[in-house]
Amino acid sequence: MRPNRLFLLAALFAATLPLQAREYVAIEKRLSADQMKATGLDQLTGQQLDLLNRLLSDDQQAVVKAAREDSATKVRGASFSDEGVKSISSALVGELRGWTRGTELTLANGQRWRVTEGDYTSMKRISNANVTITPGLVGGWYLQVEGHVPRPKVTRID
Repeated sequence: MRPNRLFLLAALFAATLPLQAREYVAIEKRLSADQMKATGLDQLTGQQLDLLNRLLSDDQQAVVKAAREDSATKVRGASFSDEGVKSISSALVGELRGWTRGTELTLANGQRWRVTEGDYTSMKRISNANVTITPGLVGGWYLQVEGHVPRPKVTRID
């Protein structure tokens, strides 16, 4: 198999990997025997197959890292570190008495967020409260308003 064709095949598989950080699964475990034969991968030596798996695994990690960095760029004020995304802290601008799906919230740092999940009604007005927006475990962002328990799921709108 020519090196360019092998690289193209490796890039194709890497591009289709999910953007979640999960353990790499060896190519020979993902493809059937017929698929291995059809792609010519069945002709690789054990050493070549190990190298291909190592390259695909490294590429998967690079794709995940790039996707996370791209996500941070879309959500200004968030930065990435080895531990992952940091939270965004600011204050609400103005007053509100709660939220429902679709409520738009403006923060003192200029960011605007829309509630995508969650309802809450407060008995008193919430004015200029401190807020923290943190990433969820499976994706998405959650708003914590100081002094209020519900945490609606939110998305950046600007």
